[in-house]
Amino acid sequence: MANTANSARASAARIGWIVALLALSVLLNYVDRGAIGVAAPLMKAELGLSATGFGIAVSAFFWVYAPLCIFVGWLCDRFCVYRMFAAGIALWAVATVLMGFVHGISLLIALRLLLGLGESIAFPGSSKIFAAEVPAEKRGSANALIGAALAFGPAVGALAGGAILAVAGWRPIFWIFGLVTLLWLVPWHFASAPLRSKSMTTPVVEPVPLGRLLRLPALWLMGVAHFMSNYGFYFLLAWLPLYLTKTLGYSITEMTLLTTLSFTAQGIAALAAGRLSDRAVARGRDEAALRRRTMIVAQAAVGAAIAGVWFAHGPWQLGACLILAGIGSGFVSVNLYAVAQIFSGPRAAGGWVGIQNAVGNAAGIIGPIITGVIIDRLGSYGYAFTIAALVSGSGALWWRWAVPPIQQVEVLT
Repeated sequence: MANTANSARASAARIGWIVALLALSVLLNYVDRGAIGVAAPLMKAELGLSATGFGIAVSAFFWVYAPLCIFVGWLCDRFCVYRMFAAGIALWAVATVLMGFVHGISLLIALRLLLGLGESIAFPGSSKIFAAEVPAEKRGSANALIGAALAFGPAVGALAGGAILAVAGWRPIFWIFGLVTLLWLVPWHFASAPLRSKSMTTPVVEPVPLGRLLRLPALWLMGVAHFMSNYGFYFLLAWLPLYLTKTLGYSITEMTLLTTLSFTAQGIAALAAGRLSDRAVARGRDEAALRRRTMIVAQAAVGAAIAGVWFAHGPWQLGACLILAGIGSGFVSVNLYAVAQIFSGPRAAGGWVGIQNAVGNAAGIIGPIITGVIIDRLGSYGYAFTIAALVSGSGALWWRWAVPPIQQVEVLT
């Protein structure tokens, strides 16, 4: 009995380390992905990019990232996800480092494509591990760490990147961020070693064919919900630094603090959302109803906050709106993937989240280009803020009326 208990504790501790490293990988994911936005105030001018050109460079990441999530999710249900993580992170870290050497838009776009290729492992892979290894009463906390990392990544990136930008220019941002990401491979190698062995790997079950997943209406409805949540988040991630510095006239230091404020609030909210949802489920609350209500309120809050940023007067009002946007996004990030894991179950989590993530990240393809064209043609961010606020706010209605009953899809049991 003692040996069994010790083995269970050791296994739980091992999974705990894996979850922590997955969260750290997502943090680094968003540090590296968002570096282009932090560097933009100096990078855009040095490379001679128009707003449309900058929008295309931002969008290029998603040209590969979004469709590849489907294929990578399919792979995660069939091959060793732990090795796939290592390969993906190595690739995106190298792409980040190389972005510090670009002198034109062509190479910048090529490296953004390579970055998207590497980062496509993050969410299908982590959801595959969570669905297989993490029990329902701890699902909220595990996804909260991912949600917090998703927010703290841009916060850390804005804070560190802004400091580097002010002192050394934009190129060292990419060099430093990429090299730090490479260091993640060291603890991952040791923590995942037992799980890469045949005796202690994610349970092997017959994977669900991709064609069957693609025929599920619930999956496409969740993809649209994901799109609506991503549109506003990516809008702020890519364009907020430029808006604050070039339109509102804030200094790089002030921009760094305001941007960090929003993403820090998002990270704290994600941790709180995970803990509160786990406690509620443990007390017997209906998990599906709880997560649906949370998503409705959170999406409405994000839409209202983005509109508020446009109408804000002075740093205090602006800061309050950015905090509200962060809180709403924090609750969204936790529940979005938790709901996907409920629908899919452990057997199809990789494929489901891969497809959902692909549809959702179409927002990253469309949004930056729309915003860039609006700014170049109209000379104002007004319509761009309007579109971002409406898409985000409409997510509340989508969760209320379009997302089907939240339960494991019968054909995936």
